[in-house]
Amino acid sequence: MTKGEASRQRTQAAIIDGAAKVLAARGEAASMDEIAASAGIGRATLYRYFPSREDLLGAMAAASVAELAARIAEANLDSVPFDEAVARLARAILATGGKFAALSADSAAYSKTYPDFDAKVTEPMRALFRRGFADGSLRADLPADVQLDLFSGLIKAALDTTTSGRGGIEDAAAAVSSMFLHGARAG
Repeated sequence: MTKGEASRQRTQAAIIDGAAKVLAARGEAASMDEIAASAGIGRATLYRYFPSREDLLGAMAAASVAELAARIAEANLDSVPFDEAVARLARAILATGGKFAALSADSAAYSKTYPDFDAKVTEPMRALFRRGFADGSLRADLPADVQLDLFSGLIKAALDTTTSGRGGIEDAAAAVSSMFLHGARAG
């Protein structure tokens, strides 16, 4: 990689990170000027990298899915007991979802921006839940895919908690893991 390519990648990453912060804080009201300022660049530079807001959102989506795939891979879900793997998965999803909160409403649409989405994101989650079903960690009366859907619902609620400022990522991930694995009953 040349110096110019490395510089371009750093600038693009700074724009995406700046946009994620500004859009999470201000939503649709965030201007391209605010995004440029957050990235430490001028508006003209922003538009050289991303000619439109849609181009920027598409790049953010690709970055979010790539980050989630990397976090899932780093979690080594298949190398730890099921309960720990669920906790790691919850942290990975919430950390990425919290960073890219502006995209969470349309997250399903953005999965197409990453060519290996199914292999790198969906399949490791399905494999974890199939393992839990097979080894008796999960209930036998509900199929593993239904239990994964229910886990996903808890994740969505936890993302709402973190993005609204009512809780942090670690606490929300612990709550998801606890609620999913042990339910809501006291003691």
